[in-house]
Amino acid sequence: MINRIGVIGSGVMGRGIAYVGALGGYSVTVADVSKEALQNAKKEIEIIFGKSISRGHITVEVAEQARENLRFETDLAFVAAGADLLIEAVPEVAAIKKQAFEMMEEHAQEHCYFATNTSTMSPTEIASYAKRPDKTIAMHFFNPVHKMPLVEIIRGLETSDETAAVIREVAEKMGKETVVINEFPGFVTSRISALVGNEAFYMLQEGLGTPEEIDKAIKLGLNYPMGPFELVDLVGLDVRLNNLKYLHEKLGEKYRPAPLLEQYVKAGRLGRKNGRGVYDYTDQKELIKK
Repeated sequence: MINRIGVIGSGVMGRGIAYVGALGGYSVTVADVSKEALQNAKKEIEIIFGKSISRGHITVEVAEQARENLRFETDLAFVAAGADLLIEAVPEVAAIKKQAFEMMEEHAQEHCYFATNTSTMSPTEIASYAKRPDKTIAMHFFNPVHKMPLVEIIRGLETSDETAAVIREVAEKMGKETVVINEFPGFVTSRISALVGNEAFYMLQEGLGTPEEIDKAIKLGLNYPMGPFELVDLVGLDVRLNNLKYLHEKLGEKYRPAPLLEQYVKAGRLGRKNGRGVYDYTDQKELIKK
């Protein structure tokens, strides 16, 4: 039975997972080696609480209970030792995930389940960084976690039926819809999203239209809630580029990153998180392309 969840990593995804976990009634500890990162996560989670209350999504009483469920800790080993489920939410870099899973394996109790929050990487490979492949699975949360309804659950080669069932129950208790699929590079959603987003950059590179025009065409013509450039600015251009490089390596030429996307990343245009991606966010007003 899952009661205590440790979230390894306090970035955008980690803090979002912690928020929905606490709302779901779990005792959640967010772990990060950086005190500053934890303080930022705490502030951002508090902002989400405030907005959710003001919009009527949750009551003050529900928010207060969820706050009591949350802890923040720099001692990763301590968090790992006390968890029934550890959700790794570090950057999509194999070496960083390997370091996190080795730490988790060293300190976690035998009954603890391991989940990786990844949008493209192999849960089978990630499971090899530890010694419990039957208890390891991928939970692909979507950004922003508190708004997006889906968790894509991906079984590795040796993931047990019990683990898949337990993790599905956890995600549903967090208020999420779920799909459980078998591992293949990019899963379902990332393969489609990467193709659409990459093609949009090729269109922009070819001068087909402005970002605003392309986004509007996709939203109104295909009924997407966000245009591909709005989405990549939210996700992070560097994150999208890393995903495309991985998919290109695993699935072939159709996932080769658009040169313009690579140029944007080299120029430091990473999206909302640093104020400028495809669009400019420095004035916090209407999206303005530079």
